[in-house]
Amino acid sequence: MPGDIKIISGTSNPELSKAICTKLGIEPTPVLLDTFSDGEIRIEIQDNVRGHDIFVIQSTCCPVNFNIMQTSLILDALKRASAGRVTAVLPYYGYARQDRKVSPRAPISAKLVADILCVAGMSRLMTIDVHAGQIQGFFNCPVDNLFSAPVALEHLRSIEGELVIVSPDAGGVERARAYAKRLNASLAIIDKRRDRPNQIAEMHVIGDVSGKTAVVVDDMIDTAGTIVAAADLLFANGAVDVLACATHAVLSGPAVERLNNSRFSKVLVSDTIPLGEKADLCKKLQVFSIADLLAKAIYNTHTESSVSELFV
Repeated sequence: MPGDIKIISGTSNPELSKAICTKLGIEPTPVLLDTFSDGEIRIEIQDNVRGHDIFVIQSTCCPVNFNIMQTSLILDALKRASAGRVTAVLPYYGYARQDRKVSPRAPISAKLVADILCVAGMSRLMTIDVHAGQIQGFFNCPVDNLFSAPVALEHLRSIEGELVIVSPDAGGVERARAYAKRLNASLAIIDKRRDRPNQIAEMHVIGDVSGKTAVVVDDMIDTAGTIVAAADLLFANGAVDVLACATHAVLSGPAVERLNNSRFSKVLVSDTIPLGEKADLCKKLQVFSIADLLAKAIYNTHTESSVSELFV
């Protein structure tokens, strides 16, 4: 078994890191996280980590590039300090949507970021609801892709009335089906066609939503254009109420305004990405924490126990 467990937190999501440490009953390892006057990142691990089992907690959310670079430098510092095993705990993995070439002479950004983290010194990756399952193959190390569903389902089970779980696109059908099965609910799919990124041309509902409470399930909410349009479409097809449930609340651009003006009665999101003032600006948001899930996964990894028992 690796040496003693140590938790190191980046600057992207300190509240989540603190909650994980509380559940594990340990104090975070002190680390200097600073920048030089020209913007270069300065890192210094301020405790002995030789031979220890290290977990670096950092969501690569906005500012994405800064957080990826900070994570890489922390990993490099740990590698050069002879840490035993270094697991990068990235609750939200940025660049995941750029997982293939969609046009000539375009990069596969998700693969490049994976290479950067592996070269920097990552021994293992732990993440939640990565955008596409095949991204796990981009890493030359073990990957634990956890699911927020067990936590989200606790909140969804309290909803009254007949439920229908809705996938906002064809790619999310497997996720929606898993929710529907565990809630004993029916399934519907929204067929959509895009003209360009973040722009929807046509949407149609496949399945019966009339007279039911519709729950739109997705891995993330970015600009909220798609999911808000889905809510309007579901009401037009006879739904009596519409809720949204997503793991990653990216909420970029006009997302908060769109959600406030939407027909959603509630928008459930996790704390993989810190919401800050957005949580106050959008009254429809209800945040559930995945700290307990990550704490259990970290503990099981450290003790060489099964992590798959946490999967859904």
